[in-house]
Amino acid sequence: MDKKKINTVVNLLTREYPHAKVALHYSNAWEMLVATILSAQCTDARVNMVTAFLFKKYKRIEEYASANLRTFEQDIRSTGFYRNKAKNIIGAAQIIVKKFAGKVPDSMQELIKLPGVARKTANVVLYNAFSKSEGIAVDTHVRRISQRLGLTKRQDPDKIEQDLMALLSVKEWGRFSYLLIEHGRTVCLAQKPKCLVCVLQDICPAKNNFFPNSKT
Repeated sequence: MDKKKINTVVNLLTREYPHAKVALHYSNAWEMLVATILSAQCTDARVNMVTAFLFKKYKRIEEYASANLRTFEQDIRSTGFYRNKAKNIIGAAQIIVKKFAGKVPDSMQELIKLPGVARKTANVVLYNAFSKSEGIAVDTHVRRISQRLGLTKRQDPDKIEQDLMALLSVKEWGRFSYLLIEHGRTVCLAQKPKCLVCVLQDICPAKNNFFPNSKT
């Protein structure tokens, strides 16, 4: 896809979803990090239910760092994969308290050194908590729609991210994920995409896969 088409994609989706943003609830960088770690293989709605309780019980990062692992596991159990998530969150808190004086680092290089934090999580935290764009968060919606639109042919999230970064200007990196996520949740569904009502139907090469008699 050339620059003209990607600009059309951005413009159409921005018009369709003017308020696209992260759905996770948070009030500071640490809460953003916790919520993002919890969101792996879990819906944002479920994470928000859990963090509504969690952020009241543990108010300071030091409380996470000293939390009892088994108790914390039960606090977040309903988000799934709770043992690994609990270990990673407590471990990240301990590192941040010890190495960064209790403040979440604001660089990709430092964030990805924390347990449970890969590029996707780091991108979410950087953009939402620090207004920084060092990359593009690639989740299942972003991957699916990027492939359908012909923005990438890759399967690996890090390589998809590189393809998207090459197409978009830096100022568009952070918000682009949320435009695709909104579109993926409402129209470009995994099993039965609603191509007939899609604002991108005229430029989407994948439409014919779902509606063979349609013209792109």
